Amino acid sequence: MATIDLPAGTRSGTRSRTATPRPVRRPVRLGPGRPIPFGFAIGPALLVLAWVLGSVSGALDPETLPAPWDVLRTAADLAAEGTLQSNLLTSLQRAAIGLALGVSIGLVLALVSGLSRLGEAVVDGPVQIKRSIPTLALIPLFIVWFGIGEEMKLIVITAAVLVPVYINTHAQLRGVDARYVELAQTVGLSRWGFIRRVALPGSLPGFFTGLRLAVTISWLALVVVEQVNATSGIGYLMTQARTYGQIDVIVVGLVIYGLLGLFGDLAVRTLERRALAWRQTLAD
Repeated sequence: MATIDLPAGTRSGTRSRTATPRPVRRPVRLGPGRPIPFGFAIGPALLVLAWVLGSVSGALDPETLPAPWDVLRTAADLAAEGTLQSNLLTSLQRAAIGLALGVSIGLVLALVSGLSRLGEAVVDGPVQIKRSIPTLALIPLFIVWFGIGEEMKLIVITAAVLVPVYINTHAQLRGVDARYVELAQTVGLSRWGFIRRVALPGSLPGFFTGLRLAVTISWLALVVVEQVNATSGIGYLMTQARTYGQIDVIVVGLVIYGLLGLFGDLAVRTLERRALAWRQTLAD
């Protein structure tokens, strides 16, 4: 009987099908990607560019918003007189002292309220009441209580700063994983050991969020208090310029406040990345 040779690669008279390789799908990048070098400066640079283009094209009235080079010239004149440095130093001192007091008080209150039910019952209510009352609305009362000197200005900044630090730190403390608490009890950690090794590290993300808000709020409060019978500071310089219609000086003050806020936030974010280097986030 004759034997029929089948073509190679076939079985039972059926031609084999060649397997088609599946296309390799590239993974979709869901995160924001790697940080852009000096990315924090791109947005402000675009604002300055729009300002320059508006001044060159005539879209911006010099009587309403002076050109950037006019503002720079005014800042140089004030620096040459020594007026800018002295007032800037005064503003920095006020903001630094008020920020330090507010952050310290807010952190202590958050720890008391976040680690104790009794502390929460005593502390949380008054802080929430303060949160609902704008700090600027308290200035007339603070003037009656503390006068119009430096003490009132520092108290206003402190009262404005402590709220975001308290709110964010307290929320993060309440969000600490209960398993860590049980583990601390199992290994026999003392109260101080639990605070130092579990509570404080666990509350750091919320604390830094509150600190970033506090830095910005400290400058906002400073702008207001320096216009209340102040005799020095950037706000005082702007108030004097408003009296004499010196718009360029007012813009110099606004630019300084903006730069202080920008670099203050940048410093806190840098500190946050170093302190929380163990945490992997989308920002990494």
